[in-house]
Amino acid sequence: MAESTATESRRFAPELPSKYLPAVPYRDLPEPRRLRNYIGASVIITATALGSGELVLWPYITSQVGLGLVWLAVLGITMQYFLNMEVERYTLITGETAVTGFSRLWLPWGVVFVLGALLPNTWPGWASSGATEFTFIFGLESSAVPVIATIFLVSIGLAITVSPVIYQTLEKAQGVMLIFVLAFVVMAIVVATDASAWTGTVTAIPQGVGDLPNSITALGAASLFGAIVFAGAGGANNLCQSNYIRDKGMGMGVNIPNIVSPITGEEVAAPSLGFMVPSTAENERRWRRWWKIANQEQLITFWFIGALLLVALSVLVFSTVGVGKNVGEELDFLQAEGRALGSLIGPWFEVAFYVAGFLMLFSTNVGVVDYGSRLAGDSLKVTFLKKSEFWSESKVYITVAWLMIIVGSAIIWTGIEPVVLLVISSAGGGFVMAFYSVLLIVLNRRALPEFARLKGWRVPILAFISFFYIAFSLFLIYQMITQGPGSLA
Repeated sequence: MAESTATESRRFAPELPSKYLPAVPYRDLPEPRRLRNYIGASVIITATALGSGELVLWPYITSQVGLGLVWLAVLGITMQYFLNMEVERYTLITGETAVTGFSRLWLPWGVVFVLGALLPNTWPGWASSGATEFTFIFGLESSAVPVIATIFLVSIGLAITVSPVIYQTLEKAQGVMLIFVLAFVVMAIVVATDASAWTGTVTAIPQGVGDLPNSITALGAASLFGAIVFAGAGGANNLCQSNYIRDKGMGMGVNIPNIVSPITGEEVAAPSLGFMVPSTAENERRWRRWWKIANQEQLITFWFIGALLLVALSVLVFSTVGVGKNVGEELDFLQAEGRALGSLIGPWFEVAFYVAGFLMLFSTNVGVVDYGSRLAGDSLKVTFLKKSEFWSESKVYITVAWLMIIVGSAIIWTGIEPVVLLVISSAGGGFVMAFYSVLLIVLNRRALPEFARLKGWRVPILAFISFFYIAFSLFLIYQMITQGPGSLA
């Protein structure tokens, strides 16, 4: 067996396109361990989702038009589940990220997705929202938001700069925050909601569908599209699921080095190119086990927890704030929600709500800085910086992270409202998803072994998802042409 594996590793796989990137050798899939060893591979992407769609955008929509549109949030996170699994499919078989796979089809795709990650997410809606939530905790004036948000961003930069193995640090930190938030949400649901509010998420669907044109007019197409995009992770964030399962040691990702701190870790300057799994009965058996484990982990950690929080936080704001009431502007509805919870239980619970909200937004901002930098590090290192002995993936990662922090801090001082920043980020993320949803179909139907290829009932689902994001993106482009760029805000 060892001799066979050595022979395979000397052969290069013709399956993966090698016009723009080097060909890769064959290597057998490792034997997977049990599911419990991989639970947590989706924790970072789940925690990143908490502070945008779950805490802000969908509760905000519910406070404006009621529970009739919450089904769109569940649709949004379900579409992302299927996208994430196609991202994982490619990485499980090759050890490469999906973006590296796209670069094999056309080299500039790597730069396109780096820009698609950085440009929308440099707008610091999470940092300014988190700083606003922080002022609620201590009763500070809104003028303190830029100072708090800047400290917020710089602290994230310092934390990831000195972490020896960045993924492990993030997984632990995000896992702790996620547990705290889930515990708080469960407590709030028990105390502040009733069965009628929960059944309303289903019984209100017909009315929500019928009122959809009016809701789009009231909310704005960009706001609604952005909320669907951020129902879950959204934008280029989903592409980084490749990096997270690779760092977790899933599939062929076990053969790829982790990103480490250039200060405290031991760097590897070589690009993270992968392998190809030969078509053998043993590899096909292992693949079926890997695919089952990966789907189960994603369903539990990403889809179930994410969908629960999306619906629960929308029901919570419906039960406490109500619909269409004048509670002020932007994030004031969160303050009204906290006060309502405080009057039901006690002042301490109002503070606990603000703390939970702050942690959700903090976890999102950590994830956003991480995934933008991670995607840039991987994509640039395997393409335009592949021959550089100085620019390791870790150095690119840290450099991009600090650029995002510096530019984001500068934007915060312009005073743009947090929800506007989130809408800009989410709408931009939707354009990115329109591109890569199509590329995932092309890549996973052409470049993988027959036993692991995208086929069967998942093909029409991916086709529908692609059509959805493309159609909405074209509509927003039409709206910007006819109404001006300001229509996004």
